[in-house]
Amino acid sequence: MSLSENLSKEEKGMSRIGRMPVAIPAGVTVEIAEGNKVTVKGPKGTLVRELPREMEIKIEDGHVIVSRPNDLKRMKSLHGLTRTLIHNMTIGVSEGYTKTLEVNGVGYRAAKAGKKLTLNLGYSPPVEMEDPEGIETKVDGNKIIVSGISKEKVGQYAAEIRDKRRPEPYKGKGIKYADEVIRRKVGKTGKK
Repeated sequence: MSLSENLSKEEKGMSRIGRMPVAIPAGVTVEIAEGNKVTVKGPKGTLVRELPREMEIKIEDGHVIVSRPNDLKRMKSLHGLTRTLIHNMTIGVSEGYTKTLEVNGVGYRAAKAGKKLTLNLGYSPPVEMEDPEGIETKVDGNKIIVSGISKEKVGQYAAEIRDKRRPEPYKGKGIKYADEVIRRKVGKTGKK
């Protein structure tokens, strides 16, 4: 393989994500203000974010197109990031994001009253957490469902809840993500 072939492959591979236009779903509006301040409004709410000024963000026939000024490594990484952030914002305001946690363990449970989430995790007193702005939690049996329009905030709050009692590897007691697999360890057994 010659050097020129290698370069063209490298160019094709970098920032394929950045080049993909972001389709604006029905019922969602995207506004781009000075300094790349992007406002995305949709049925679930509004998200505003200042994106890297180096990127050029345009709206063309129902799509948001992000382009970069040059091929420096930093610009390439910002290109993909900017596009992904806009994509996440459009999904957030149209569909929203959810993360499901499971509470496992004898006597471990979660309860919800107003904006307060109360976790009984074997500590005294119980752990109380208040839903942050724009985030909602629901308790369904041993499941805690965290939902909101900002992917980052939903992920962050779900991680904070999980940190209150991480799953332990012997009996799997604690709070885990619904799709998380806990590597189990075998406990010590007495010799006969």
